[in-house]
Amino acid sequence: MTSTETDRPERTAEITEKGPAGRGEREDEVVLGISPAFCSFFTKTISNIPLAEVLREVMAGVEEQGVSLRIVRVKDSSDLAKIAHRAARLSGSGIGVGILSRGTSMIHQKDLAKLSNLELFPQAPLLTPETFRAIGSNAAQYAKGESPAPVPVQNDFMARPRYQAKAALLHLKETEMIEPDGGIVEVDVSIRRAGS
Repeated sequence: MTSTETDRPERTAEITEKGPAGRGEREDEVVLGISPAFCSFFTKTISNIPLAEVLREVMAGVEEQGVSLRIVRVKDSSDLAKIAHRAARLSGSGIGVGILSRGTSMIHQKDLAKLSNLELFPQAPLLTPETFRAIGSNAAQYAKGESPAPVPVQNDFMARPRYQAKAALLHLKETEMIEPDGGIVEVDVSIRRAGS
């Protein structure tokens, strides 16, 4: 049985920009790249999972593997492959994760071509908090030089027609939030229970 956002206490994320992101030197590091509107204009995925919960789960998955995590906001692109690949290129281990506000996610490696990846999660409406935790865990395992089994994902051929219009609108809004000269900034993330 999987959890839904209603099973969990509502959380909020406060994201504070620290300045331009640089290349990491730690070999035990994963860099998580978030899209321009992640936890700013948008607060939930396409399937209403709070983005604070998405961050919390990815962070926990990485932490459980004993690997460090840095988070960056890619302000000048809403392209998932670019976000994930740029995160990987900033990572000391060469492993990065990219997540769009609607939930679509990717694990990338710096030496791969931009449109290649280690794992892709294109059906955002089917991703659960547990999936995001597993994405963090697998990214950390790749960073340690391991070869984890791919994260199991659900497949629903009707998800695309059901969510296509909403996904297109979310992508258009995400793209409007791009700052062409914004580059990539490192961020601090603070997650709290709502109301605290």
